[in-house]
Amino acid sequence: MPTRFSVSRSTKLSRFANAALIAVILALLLAPWWSTRGMVGLLTEFLYFLALAQLWNLLAGYAGVVSLGQQAYIGLGGYTVFVLAGIWNTKPLVALLLAGIVGVCLAIPVAALVFRLRGAHLAIGTWVVAEVFRLGFSQISALGAGSGKSLPVSVAQALDVQPLGREGLLYLIALILAIFSNVGSYWLLRSPQGLALTAIRDNEATARSCGVDSRRLRLMVFLGTALGATLVGGLIFLTKFRISPSAAFDINWTSYVIFIVVIGGIGTLEGPLVGTALFFLLRESLAGFGAWYLIVLGCVAIVVMLKSPAGIWGAISRKYDISLFPIRRVLTVSQKG
Repeated sequence: MPTRFSVSRSTKLSRFANAALIAVILALLLAPWWSTRGMVGLLTEFLYFLALAQLWNLLAGYAGVVSLGQQAYIGLGGYTVFVLAGIWNTKPLVALLLAGIVGVCLAIPVAALVFRLRGAHLAIGTWVVAEVFRLGFSQISALGAGSGKSLPVSVAQALDVQPLGREGLLYLIALILAIFSNVGSYWLLRSPQGLALTAIRDNEATARSCGVDSRRLRLMVFLGTALGATLVGGLIFLTKFRISPSAAFDINWTSYVIFIVVIGGIGTLEGPLVGTALFFLLRESLAGFGAWYLIVLGCVAIVVMLKSPAGIWGAISRKYDISLFPIRRVLTVSQKG
């Protein structure tokens, strides 16, 4: 009997997961109308942390660039929006888009610098760049120097678009950024470039010997994640309406994102979603315990790394061989009768 070969990516579970994801997105689009104001604010925060986590997961989990300095782009996005909207009277949404362009433009020389480093030196180098950004903005008196600056009331009025209101509009922007970061990562990883990224992650030397341009791919991912982090940073400080160097370039932005990705499962698309949900569950449950909240987060991270280095979803995926959003190709061999 002749042998029949077929290559597939999707499974019944993944098709169900995609349908469920579409239903969830549709429900979230209507959240400003069915949810309370406090819940909208919490969902906004959840979505921008999810976006940041997926971006860092793509950068570190697939491109192999472990960055400790993503707060550089978060702070840059916030300050760019404050300059354009608060000082130059640019429309807030236009300022947010321009902030993304500024982030990419500045990420190019940063990449040229930090890509000369490898491993731990690269990670420390990205953190040093973020500290340079923080110290630089601390010296600009027009932006409040070290004490920071608030946005004028006119910006709040410009964002108060009916019937959404300011909170609803910013929530929808957060939802769009979360969708693009997750769907964009999914699309990229299912493309030939994504296959090359996976090869680089598994064995860079072998990938390069097969003709993969690892430097070009890493630069592409670095610039893409810088764009996303800058847009999210602009959004974050539009919601807070005040910015300062210590808040904008706080390393805790990156620390929380690393925690989310590590406990969820680095190198998986589902990991950041699981990690973000667990992070917010712990935060909301332990918020009243002061410093114990951070201690518990640290203990959870240590236990997960010791017991399951691949993260919660990584362990589930390996044990049961399941993937909600599969990116690998599966060869099926069957006998044709």
